[in-house]
Amino acid sequence: MDALEVLMNVDKIVPYFQPIFSATKQSVIGYEVLGRIKIDNEVISLGSFFNNDSIPDEYVIEVDEQLQLMAFEYYCRAQQTTDLFINCNANILMNDEDYTEKLLNRIQSFETRGLKLENIVLEIREHDYHGDLSQLGHLIMYLKSLGIRIAIDDVGKGGSNLDRIAQLEPDIIKVDLDFIKGVSISQAHRDVLFSLSTFARKMGATLLFEGIGDLTKLNAAWRNGGRYYQGFYLARPASEFVVEDCCKEKLKSEFQQFINHERTNLNNQYIFTDELNNRLEQVVKKDKKLPLEELIKGAATNLQDVSFRLYICDQYGFQRSSNYLKSTNGWQKQEDYIGKNWSWRPYFLETIVRMQYEKRGVLSDLYSDIETNEFIRTFSYPINEELYLFLDIPYAFLYEKKGLL
Repeated sequence: MDALEVLMNVDKIVPYFQPIFSATKQSVIGYEVLGRIKIDNEVISLGSFFNNDSIPDEYVIEVDEQLQLMAFEYYCRAQQTTDLFINCNANILMNDEDYTEKLLNRIQSFETRGLKLENIVLEIREHDYHGDLSQLGHLIMYLKSLGIRIAIDDVGKGGSNLDRIAQLEPDIIKVDLDFIKGVSISQAHRDVLFSLSTFARKMGATLLFEGIGDLTKLNAAWRNGGRYYQGFYLARPASEFVVEDCCKEKLKSEFQQFINHERTNLNNQYIFTDELNNRLEQVVKKDKKLPLEELIKGAATNLQDVSFRLYICDQYGFQRSSNYLKSTNGWQKQEDYIGKNWSWRPYFLETIVRMQYEKRGVLSDLYSDIETNEFIRTFSYPINEELYLFLDIPYAFLYEKKGLL
């Protein structure tokens, strides 16, 4: 449907509402307003109209205003108190001097009927904005001072820049999970989601995951700190609001499954950690008076079913032994690693301090090894207050053990 056809049928435009659910209450906390047009009993999405940069701004503004008026009218008639998520083109917001004022007036004209500025969340796509980011930041700050909240939409798509997002200080970061295909999630995608989760937490923004089309995506959202969820798996866009608790039992049940699954995995990791601690305790107790090269050789022999690489470092990260690397010909000694420093690695110091405090070994999370490019875990074990044994565990071993991937 081309732009002129949309404008000629502006009276057939209707707002659709897609519910957004809270993980905390498992109920609806708001609706995203989506544009639809009804032609010959067929409901057509206006997504391509709003996302087409070649369509003149005045066309988009005219349709947008009509859509918002109808959405606000329905909201007030339904006597809602939830939030309304309104999509807003950041370029139009900044380039049209009257747009912001008209938008505020439009919202405030419904204030006596129950719609408040505090109920509005403006969704902006940072990666589509072509102007001065600091100017957009000033406008966002002004809108937030009035009570309107800001969501950065489609994070993870279209080359989103986390540094630019941080400058805008949004209330909500909206991550689209469409990139997850099938029933499993690659480790690379898990790492991306974990990074976005950490980023949102550090800057104090709420994470909203959209595109939740199946249980796998709901699980990914839950595991990565998603407070709000949106997607066909929970509710499709519709012309009317849904019952607030329509997904409460479904979400409660699936959260319980997620927790049970994660609890089983954590228990397996604790059991595995205990096994390694017991085995290494025997080795170190027997060989701790031997030279380091003899001690690590004994550990490699004892743990050849678990590890493919072992080495010893001091508490400052300097390697004090050779690398012992498993090959088809047995253990290979790599003396050139002696003296290298690994203190720059993430979590190194935290792991050392934890071992000093707990007096036992620690199992790392899953990460990509910089030499083999394979996902592995590392088990770190305190020999004494100064020296620590590091034992790298290959993916093939982790794959065979429940709860270690």
